[in-house]
Amino acid sequence: MLNASVTGLLTGLSLIVAIGAQNAFVLRQGLRRARVGAIVTVCILSDVALTIAGVAGIGAIVQHADWALQAVRWFGVAFLVWYGLSSAWRARRPSALAASPDGNGNGNGNGGAQPSLASTLRRILALTWLNPHVYIDTMVLLGSIANSRGPVDRWWFAVGALFASALWFFGLGFGARFAAPLLATPRAWQVLDLLIAATMLAIAAKLAF
Repeated sequence: MLNASVTGLLTGLSLIVAIGAQNAFVLRQGLRRARVGAIVTVCILSDVALTIAGVAGIGAIVQHADWALQAVRWFGVAFLVWYGLSSAWRARRPSALAASPDGNGNGNGNGGAQPSLASTLRRILALTWLNPHVYIDTMVLLGSIANSRGPVDRWWFAVGALFASALWFFGLGFGARFAAPLLATPRAWQVLDLLIAATMLAIAAKLAF
């Protein structure tokens, strides 16, 4: 139980801690202290829905086809190895997470009027649900790894992954003013990428053997 949850936590953090539009938007809103609670809630609830769908959906497939377990397991191994090597390669030329004023990397720096709650929610929903990687990472990959652990431990794995999601988004949103100097440093992301690479390759080896 504990082992499954810890593995889920590490896997979840490895997948979610990456430079992207969603994280940049959460960071920017955190720096401005604008609609942070609503944005963080949307991100976490989205991960809950996607994770449950992945674990339950792939679990249903596995229950009806024994060979599917091996298929999803080796898919997970291949994806984890690719993800880990990609993170290691990315560490060679690290970039930084920029929280621009308009959230898309080309802000005008004037601050402007604060968008409405509805507008903000539409933005974060689009950044979350229109990103194809979220389905691969959260539904397919997490679902595959979770279902390799058995009918009970798969849900403890999911609990760990969801805790990672809550930890990251709460930290990024509400701790933005403290984290911004660090996240804006390429060296910090280089270290994170190397840690992600090591974690992914270790989980891939464990899943394979």
